[in-house]
Amino acid sequence: MAIVDAMIQILAQQVFTALQTQAHFALDFKGQFEVMKTRLDLTKALLADTENLKNKKEIVKTSLSTLRELVYEADNILTDCIISDEYQNDGSCSSLTFQKPLFWYNTGKKLKDINAKMDTMERSLAAYLQAKDLSNRGDDAYQVVKFTTQDYDPSEIIGLKHDLQKLKDWIFGTTNVLHRVGIVGMGGLGKTTIAQKIFNDEEVATRYQKMLWVSVSQTFSENRIMRSMLEQLEPNFSISDESLMMHKINQALEGKTCLIFMDDVWRMNLPWWDKFCSSLQKVIGGSSCIIITTRNEDVATDMGVDKSQIHQPKTLNKDDSWLLFSKFAFSRCREKRCPDPQFEKEGREILDKCGGLPLAIKTVAALLAPKANSLVQWNEINKNFHELTVEGKISSVMASLQLSYDELPTHLKQCLLCFSIYPEDSEIHAEQLIHWWVGEGLIQGKGSKTAKEMGFDYLSDLVARCLVEAVHRRDYDGRVYVCRMHDMVRELTIKIAEEESFGKFDEQSRQIPTVNSRWLGITSAMDPKSVRSSTKLRALLLIPSSKVVLARHIGSFSSLRVLDFSLISKQDDIPVKDFLAWICSLKRLAYLNLSGFLSIKELPSSMRKLRNLQILILCGCSNLVTLNPYITTLKKLVVLDLGSCGLEYLPKRLGSLLYLQELSGFRVSNQANRQSFRFHELRGLSHLRVLRMSIGNDTAISQEDRDVLSQLSKLKVLAIDAEDCEGQNILEMLNALSPPPSLQEFYLRRYRHKTLPAWINPEKLSSLQYLCIENGDLEHIETSPRWVAEIQYTWNIEGLCFKVLPNLNINWKNLEKDMPLLRYAEVSGCFNLQHFPCPDEKLAVWRKNED
Repeated sequence: MAIVDAMIQILAQQVFTALQTQAHFALDFKGQFEVMKTRLDLTKALLADTENLKNKKEIVKTSLSTLRELVYEADNILTDCIISDEYQNDGSCSSLTFQKPLFWYNTGKKLKDINAKMDTMERSLAAYLQAKDLSNRGDDAYQVVKFTTQDYDPSEIIGLKHDLQKLKDWIFGTTNVLHRVGIVGMGGLGKTTIAQKIFNDEEVATRYQKMLWVSVSQTFSENRIMRSMLEQLEPNFSISDESLMMHKINQALEGKTCLIFMDDVWRMNLPWWDKFCSSLQKVIGGSSCIIITTRNEDVATDMGVDKSQIHQPKTLNKDDSWLLFSKFAFSRCREKRCPDPQFEKEGREILDKCGGLPLAIKTVAALLAPKANSLVQWNEINKNFHELTVEGKISSVMASLQLSYDELPTHLKQCLLCFSIYPEDSEIHAEQLIHWWVGEGLIQGKGSKTAKEMGFDYLSDLVARCLVEAVHRRDYDGRVYVCRMHDMVRELTIKIAEEESFGKFDEQSRQIPTVNSRWLGITSAMDPKSVRSSTKLRALLLIPSSKVVLARHIGSFSSLRVLDFSLISKQDDIPVKDFLAWICSLKRLAYLNLSGFLSIKELPSSMRKLRNLQILILCGCSNLVTLNPYITTLKKLVVLDLGSCGLEYLPKRLGSLLYLQELSGFRVSNQANRQSFRFHELRGLSHLRVLRMSIGNDTAISQEDRDVLSQLSKLKVLAIDAEDCEGQNILEMLNALSPPPSLQEFYLRRYRHKTLPAWINPEKLSSLQYLCIENGDLEHIETSPRWVAEIQYTWNIEGLCFKVLPNLNINWKNLEKDMPLLRYAEVSGCFNLQHFPCPDEKLAVWRKNED
């Protein structure tokens, strides 16, 4: 019930905020919303109790299913109320306003009905929980793990030679008194196996005088950790006092080199850990080491492991996977190897589904071993691999991954389950995924961070926990651009998504549209007609290679919040007018992505009906030449992306979109165009974080408006496309601009002057972390420190990108010296860049300490 729990939290907060701010709709239905707030708080408490029940009885399942429907119905009502308020606040759209008396009546009736149903559901659930003997729930609690040295089976060690050597080089090559190393990876990847191999390595054993193994697991306590150590140091000890145990450990290790393994760490009491390491460091011999295995990179770094000393094992390649598989699958065969090429063919197909995960390979191989003489049974297991994972036949793999899922906070559980709709091995663009999360309300802004910024943090957290793999990162700060999910983790998300009634999947793990589907990723293999019955959909995404015959058969998805058609390749057969009319009828829609739709030439005026729209992506719609002025009525917009569109200008009064956080595709026009959005109107966009703009030869920014950018105090990303302007007036105009001190990233493209605008210096851009300059005639960049009123300003830049700057004549060694924090650079087409340590061919990438 992770998603419902999260939705209850969000819904309760929205109701509370509405009551606090005395929104019109909250005042109209104040009594019912106050009841709903109370009901939601109580339900949240009951949900916490049901989470402790491992085996949920039918009454619990029924209540939770009812609750799921009620929460989404309540969310629809609340959204409708917010939309009604938007219309009420906008007198220019009186023809579109809800018929107020009828709306009041229907809404009040629905609220009473929901509150009554929620009360009934809560009573039955509370009665069941009260009647249940909580003292007999031993099966539902985590069992205490005994801290012992792990059994070691050398026959299972395959494909780890590189891992072993890398880790030995780290622990032998240090001069630190107490070095720390991390082995980080998803469940079943073989972290413990690698650690066992080091523990049992003869060369390692001769290096250290004392070696300790502690199995930490989820149910750790500081007392048990120290007790485990003492049992290995002094088998007959009889101390229970914690401070005395720490003293005894220090005494036993005094003056000795030691290697301590902390295996399977999920979390740690950091004050205690810091105290333990500090006292240990004072007594041990030099060059001792602690090796930590964990599923969460943040746990390792919190425990003092430097990121450069974290090893992340890879999944096994095909050859090593086959070797490991063969050891178990053919263990009962007389010759201990594959008896027939047909078995190898089936076995290798099964291995592909294990994705190189050692635990999955060993488990399925052991399942096949008794059937090593029956090709038919191997074929059945191959065909029904998905069902095996769902039914728990490969229980050790799913149990291991389930632990990682159970450990997640609620907000990450709901985000992880979204991956279930993407086909196997999909490479998923992070921004699309995060826009979905924001649009459906799965994440909210927090403090000074926007919801989208929180989304990138959540995705990084899932990557750090090894449940999602980063395919492409931004190198200087690690932001994930593209990601994917291991097949076995995907099987887990599918299993849970089905339990949570968000989707249904066939035996090949392909999604099937049903009447109860909430999320749907449409593929070319899916019959569009089958989608019509999925009227409860909240998120609809088209997966690459999809054929959009959907518009002809699509039903009225009144609950839809997310509609993303950005990944389709063919759009010729879409009846655009009818298609856009259907979209404009989706009044609850919060995220719309139509990027790349070449057939869209203009947006209809009926777009103004989408009063709940928060994210609108139209980038790449190169034939879009007109943007209807009614776009300014969409007051909830936070992201408006019009990059690479055919628009000559944006409509005036766009500055009235007060909540806008990202604006892309703003072409600064001249003063003569009275219909256009003017540069000075940016002042109204006080929440703007990202601005991508272009200037042409006809661009005019008045003298009094040249401080506009400096007033955007939250702006973090600024991109300027100079459109190959060569006039001196353009350089003078850019020189007169004044950037905000908060700027963290700056992009300059097609700039045809020899020197940069004067404000691009370490004093004015003191917060700048990334600088990208592409396709220009630039000859020089100011890199040296700047003195102002006896204060020295140096660059804080961490990442650089120089592309196609053939005239750039600077010395890389000086640049590196003047940018002390620089750790990443991309360079191409810069033929006069002196002493650059990497060959400047197509694209050279430099990383600090790797040159």
